Amino acid sequence: MELFIAFATDDGDTFNDDHFGMARFFHIYKFSRGGEEFIETRKNARYQEDETIRHGDPEKAQAVSSVLKDIDVIVGRKMGPNIFRLLKKYVCVVNKTAFIHDAIVQVHENMKKIMEEKEKGEDRKHIVLRP
Repeated sequence: MELFIAFATDDGDTFNDDHFGMARFFHIYKFSRGGEEFIETRKNARYQEDETIRHGDPEKAQAVSSVLKDIDVIVGRKMGPNIFRLLKKYVCVVNKTAFIHDAIVQVHENMKKIMEEKEKGEDRKHIVLRP
């Protein structure tokens, strides 16, 4: 079992405070039974400090998906109205911790639940993980 997981961040250590798609960067990790490995940081192609971008904009969801085309799971503190579009491609995990390293632990602890949602395909639901 191997999953590629994207974490939404502005600074590399903590989650951004806005919706997943508004993060400046995505930290990509490969998770497997043996643990996790940091792969790379990807810049959010649609990120702008522009107040005219609407939450739920279909073009924003498409731009985020193009940056994350090889990803299985996305993790952020908040998901916006585009979650219904994103669920067709990803397992969407809302994590209520501030730090990415804490979320990594929670992902490992909930891997069975994440895999069950992944197997549902487009019928999947989002998962909320709390500390």
